[in-house]
Amino acid sequence: MEVVELKNENFEKEVLSSNVPVLVDFWASWCGPCKMMAPVVDEIAKDKQGMVKVGKVNVDESQALAERYGVMSIPTFIVFKNGSEAARTVGVQSKDEIMKLL
Repeated sequence: MEVVELKNENFEKEVLSSNVPVLVDFWASWCGPCKMMAPVVDEIAKDKQGMVKVGKVNVDESQALAERYGVMSIPTFIVFKNGSEAARTVGVQSKDEIMKLL
């Protein structure tokens, strides 16, 4: 499954109304640690296809979403289940650490 680009316009449909857990990666193009995590996020999207949805929020383009969820540092990973935040971690994480959140 492809990683879904999340914006204000599709966040409700893709994340809050999803019938599977959603891993949301809050990132920015200028963020070194975010770039390090990109392949890991892509791998999780492939490994968990059909069981978990994976999306990315560019905090520069969607500042309102970052503010809404209190994202102060990036990368921030938030897992949403049934439309609510279920888990959160900040910074570079191993694939295993992120999988544990799911």
